Order: sequence, then C-alpha cells, then structure tokens
Amino acid sequence: MPLPAYALDSVVFNVAGPDDDLEDALKGASLVLAAQDDADKDTRDVFADALAEYGQLVQTLYANGYYSGVVKVRVDGREAAQIPVFEVPQAIGMIEVSVNPGKQFRFGNARAAPLAPNTDMPDEFRAGEVAKSVTVQQAADAAVLGWRQAGHAKVDLSGQKITANHANAQLSATLNVAPGPKVRFGTLRQTTESAVRSDRIARIAGFPAGQVFSPDELETVAKRLRRTGAFSSVTLTEAETLGAGNTMDIGLALVDEEPRRFGVGAELASLEGLKLSAFWMHRNMFGGAERLRIDGEISGIAGQHGGVDYRLGVRLDQPATFGPDTNAFVFGSLAYEDEPGYISRSANLGAGIKRIFSDTLEAEFGAALLYSETTDILGDRRFVLFTLPTSLTWDRRNDKLDATRGTYLKAEVIPFISLDNGGTGGWAYGDGRAYRGFGAEDRFVLAGRVQVGSVFAGNVGDIPPDYLFYSGGGGTVRGQPYQSLGLDVGGGEITGGQSFVSLSAELRAQITDKIGVVGFVDAGHVAAGSLFDGQGNWHTGGGIGVRYKTPIGPLRLDVAGPISGDTSDGVQIYLGIGQAF
Repeated sequence: MPLPAYALDSVVFNVAGPDDDLEDALKGASLVLAAQDDADKDTRDVFADALAEYGQLVQTLYANGYYSGVVKVRVDGREAAQIPVFEVPQAIGMIEVSVNPGKQFRFGNARAAPLAPNTDMPDEFRAGEVAKSVTVQQAADAAVLGWRQAGHAKVDLSGQKITANHANAQLSATLNVAPGPKVRFGTLRQTTESAVRSDRIARIAGFPAGQVFSPDELETVAKRLRRTGAFSSVTLTEAETLGAGNTMDIGLALVDEEPRRFGVGAELASLEGLKLSAFWMHRNMFGGAERLRIDGEISGIAGQHGGVDYRLGVRLDQPATFGPDTNAFVFGSLAYEDEPGYISRSANLGAGIKRIFSDTLEAEFGAALLYSETTDILGDRRFVLFTLPTSLTWDRRNDKLDATRGTYLKAEVIPFISLDNGGTGGWAYGDGRAYRGFGAEDRFVLAGRVQVGSVFAGNVGDIPPDYLFYSGGGGTVRGQPYQSLGLDVGGGEITGGQSFVSLSAELRAQITDKIGVVGFVDAGHVAAGSLFDGQGNWHTGGGIGVRYKTPIGPLRLDVAGPISGDTSDGVQIYLGIGQAF
C-alpha cells in the first residue's frame, strides 16, 4: 500500500530551559506538530497553522506563568510572520519552532474586590504564587460565582488592571467586581413547543418563582426535566433585563427525545447457559412525561443446573406526582423459575412512590400483592402475600458501567404477611461496592463488593423458596456452579439458607485505550438461620478476565475456577457487557 503524502516533511521543536512540564505543555498545544502527521492538510493549511502557532504558544506560556517569552516559527528558514500571505510556498520541507520562555512570573499583588461572604477563591491567587493566567481567570470566575450564589444574578467584572514587571518577574492583578442588586426569580417562560403538556412541564420543573436567585436552584430545575428522559435538550436562559422588584424571568427551550426506545442484551456462562433480555420503553406515554417500560428475560438456556427461567415485567412511572422530586409508579410481573433448589410460578402487582433526595440518593416505597406456586423439598405450596418493598440507593460512582472511583450502596427490605394463614416475616438485602483508582488516569482500579442478606419468619414454612439465599455463579462466586451452595438436605438435594454473605475483590489494569485485564477472587457463605444463626458453609472461586471497551460499556470475558468448596465442575467462562460489578 502506498504511504499517504504529507504537506510537511519534518518539524524541529526546541524549548530553552529545564522545565520539562512546560515543554510537554507547549508540544501538546503546538498546531505545527499536530499538522506534521495529518495527511488531510495541504501546504496552505500547514502555513496557516504556522502563522497561528505564535498565538497558540504565547497563550500556553501565559497559562504557565511565563510573560517574557520569545517564540520563533521558521518555514524553510524564513520567519513565518514575515512571509506575505499571498506568497504561500508551493511546498514546505521543514518548520523550526523555537521557544525561549524567559523567567516564570509570580504574583506581586493579587486582589479581587468586593467579594461576597464565603466566596471560595483559588489558593494560588495570592502574592508569591506562580502567576498563571488561568489562575487570574479562575479568580475572576470565583468572584462572580460567589455573588451569583448570594443572589446577585447580574454581577459583572467591572474592571481589571493587570501589570507585568519584567525586571522583577512579577505580575500584579486587580479585579473590580460590581455585584448589582439582589435578584428574585420571576416567571419560567417556555419558548419552544413540546409533546409534553406545559402544565406537566411546569410541575416537573418545580420552578422557585419569587425566591432569591440561585444558580444551584436553576441547575436543579434543568436536572428535574432531564431525568424524565423525555427531552434530549434542556436549556435555561436568564433574561437580559430585570423586571419590577428586581425579578428575573427564565426562558426554557426544550427539544423532545424520540418517544420510543428498545434494547437487547445477552450473557453467556459455561454452566449457567445463555441469558437473553430485551426491553421496550415509551418516554411520554400520556403526554405528561410518563415512562412505560416492558422488560422480558429468558435465562438458563442450555444451562447445566436447573431449567429455563422466564420473566416478564412492566412498570409505569409518573414524574412529579407529589411534588417535583417525588414520583409515583405501578408495576407488575410474571415469572417462571426452574432453579436447582425449587420451581416457582409467580405473579406480582403493586404501586409505590420514589423520592429523589439528590443526584446520588433516592428511595422507593411500595405495596404489592404476590401470588406464588412453588415446588421444593417441602412439596407443593401456595403463597399469597401482601408485601411492602422498600429500597434506598446511594450511588456515588463516576461511571455506572465502568467505575474507577466512588461508592455504591443499596439496601432493600420487604416485610410480608400471608393472606392465607396470617404468617409474617421479612426479607432484607444489602449491596455495597467501592472503587479506588490509582496510577496515571486511573490506569489501575481496586474494586470490592459485599452482599449481605437475611430472611426471617415466625414459621420457616411461611418463607417462599425464592426468598431464600444461594451462592455461586456470575453474580456471587465465579468459578462455582450457579446456586451450588445452599443447605444439604440429603439425597443430593439442597435448599436455600436464611442468611447469606458474598465478598468479591478485583484488581483491574488498563493495558491499552481499549483493552484491560482483571484478576479477581470471590467468596460466599450461606447459613441456615436468619442473622447467620445456625449451621453454614463457605466456598470460594477466582480467576482472570479481559475487558474490551465499547460505546455501550466494556465487553467482559472471565475465566474462573473453584478455590475451595465442594464442586467438580472445574473451569467456567462468563461473557457479557459491563463490569462484573
């Protein structure tokens, strides 16, 4: 194959002085270096980059506190700035860039006034610190933000005086701020059409009309509208002029998202078999940003333990039912489960509310009726339960599909009462995860997970078998067969325990931009009684994996085997999308 033809043969880039970080910053900002390997640029484009190189590098010098620098750009021996623009060379062989940064400046005087109470100014904006231009800009931004957070929406940087003393290598910066009046929110004015009704938009937004202006409150309004999923774009615009009583109207421009969406997924494990899932969703079912989602799943296809499981679920969410941060929902599901320890046919129907406390914290409370017919070691049984499913989720991960920092905590509790015999009980489960990245750009990640569960009832026979706990498989202990750890009841049969704990640890390493490797170890414990009261057993597994980044999350391949515990199934393979946790 012929090599691409480049308009520039070579580049020489020299930076005087010992500051390696500065040299890296200059080379990273260089337009000429970027043009060297760009086959799409012709000679005229390269010459334009050479002319723009002066400003690009001077700006980089200022950003790093160098204000006496000298930049030279020579095109085949001629200073680029001295070549007439109508005499662009027909060909360019070499461009030589030389930078003499001079001395690094420090602040002689650094002042911004007046400042709002509790304004958080940059620590670097003070006498004696390196006088980077970005620090001056950060100080100006902080001064303006401080007044905006105090309700002064029309604050302005009324003047600035910046003086460079080249003899002493000092920069003096004085910023004058005009706070303007304290402003209150006026009216939210929708400026675009939407398939969502305007009254529902206003209710979802929860616009704080009449309250003191706050940029945080304005961002909260935008977040409430975005999280409905009904809009692909939400833009809030502050009015140029204030109204009576220093009120400020806000313009709202919306772009509707496509109302319908569907997705499919697949996971494959050597012993658990194939799991196929799909969903269909409508983002604006009745014109009020209601979200209808239907999920279907088939799992255990060609699996070696248990049979094939089926599940169909539907859920309808209405945002801002009881205020802008409290939604209502109804749900229903049908399921058939053929597990190693039991067979269950169930139907569930209920409703509830969802409260969103912040970007990271939310809770759900519901009430439901559960009908279930089961077959296990106790024979054929029927359950008719009234349940109160409750959950609390605190998600502080930086990426839900591929976290490198943060924590995730979820607690679920389901009190239940039998409508057949009046028996009562409760099911509880907790899932905690933590992620710690280290190395350049979090190249290495240490991830850990703890799962804990317990179920209790006045009579053990009142507990549905699908409320009991097992361990083993891709969601708990990789390398051990799916739901292989329970309680031995003799004759090769097992049943679930009333208590459960699972521990997982992973060390992830990113080898290239796309490829990563993982080492992991998992452990699981199942006990007979609630709150780990009674006899129990442990098993462990571990292995290695490969990750390949895709736009929808990392493609996961794990190979695992048993470390301890009774099993004879050997090495197992897991394939899916997303990290294991």
